[in-house]
Amino acid sequence: MKKSLRFGAFVAATVLAVGVTGCSKTTVSTALKACLALDTGGVDDKSFNAAAWRGAQAAQSSTVTVKYLAAQSDADYAPNLKKLVDEKCNIIVGVGFLINSAIIDAAKANPKTNFAIVDQDGIDHGPNGDQYPGTPIANLKGLQFATNQSSFQAGYLAAGFSKTGKVATYGGLNIPPVTIFMDGFSKGVAYYNQIKGTHVVTLGWDTAKKDGTFVGNFSDQAKALQITKNVEQQGADVIFPVAGGLGGATAGESMSSHKSVTIWVDSDGFIQAPQYASVLLTSVVKGVDTSVRSVITEEAAGKYTSTGYLGTLANGGTYLAPYHDLAKDVPVALQNEVHQLGLDIQSGKVKAE
Repeated sequence: MKKSLRFGAFVAATVLAVGVTGCSKTTVSTALKACLALDTGGVDDKSFNAAAWRGAQAAQSSTVTVKYLAAQSDADYAPNLKKLVDEKCNIIVGVGFLINSAIIDAAKANPKTNFAIVDQDGIDHGPNGDQYPGTPIANLKGLQFATNQSSFQAGYLAAGFSKTGKVATYGGLNIPPVTIFMDGFSKGVAYYNQIKGTHVVTLGWDTAKKDGTFVGNFSDQAKALQITKNVEQQGADVIFPVAGGLGGATAGESMSSHKSVTIWVDSDGFIQAPQYASVLLTSVVKGVDTSVRSVITEEAAGKYTSTGYLGTLANGGTYLAPYHDLAKDVPVALQNEVHQLGLDIQSGKVKAE
């Protein structure tokens, strides 16, 4: 399916049941088997894949076992899904936008197995991804996130925190689940300028052109580092990498150069990557773990449906993490404004789109 597949806008927000934690092994022969087909980047990327696996582990119990298969490249998606189907997994969660085509094929070919996909709507939009509204698949659930909302807050924060009047963002790949962060961030900066009468510049993303700076993957640490150095040289003192584990390259540069601070993505970097705590301004959190845990426990309770999930500021499916060690450096007035902005986005007073 083409990478230009649009971010599903019509997915309804659903309140899902919360599962229970437990041991990682079970002797019950009838245990439900929940399996993840991960994206590239590894299970320990401190970000996207790690969050999904954390959610699966949180759903473990005496009657639920979990496992994952990692992908080294796009070519692994379909084979990994087939392996999990062959292993009789009861619920299979595809982690990432790029696995969409493969998981649609797998769900259609295996109607007795339930599936879910992170960062897609779970709808068959045809071979080219351009048929809308598309055809729902009874055994495929979409798990999506309005991360433009929390990214909007992060952009406002970055603009207010910057001393140079320049902030930056870059992405791993030019795909909707990445660009939604970058666009929201840029619009948050623009909103700050509108409110304050300032002219803070966002490097790395052009809102009008819907294009920006990308690594080209989620694994090239050297390129991520070079992009970081480039924007620092241009004056950016707050940098928001939307590139999974590549955020470590940026945070590492922030630590060594003392020219910038970093905003982490997907998970709370202060917790998941504490080695960078001293330079993490905040994190734009996507509740991948919560959604994965929920769909697994939904399956275990016999309540699986294909009704899509949309994580928002209102339901806690996305949020801005605490400032942690840098809280003392963020003016109280700015902290209050960012908090109020979140409430205004939830109420509809401010549009983060």
